[in-house]
Amino acid sequence: MTTETFQVKGMTCNHCVMAVKKAVGAVDGVSGVEVSLAEGTVTVTGTDVAKEDVIQAIRDAGYEVE
Repeated sequence: MTTETFQVKGMTCNHCVMAVKKAVGAVDGVSGVEVSLAEGTVTVTGTDVAKEDVIQAIRDAGYEVE
């Protein structure tokens, strides 16, 4: 099990948080997603999670990853 945190730009409300959480949660291997609106971060926990897949899921939801 690994944990990785991503900086995300463009989240402004709870709807944004839920959209990102849903998108990242659908990525293969992800078992947990914590989104902090205040910090602009997404922390992903899982097994054999491809970092590129998480980044793409965040971008597909309409947000930027630093």
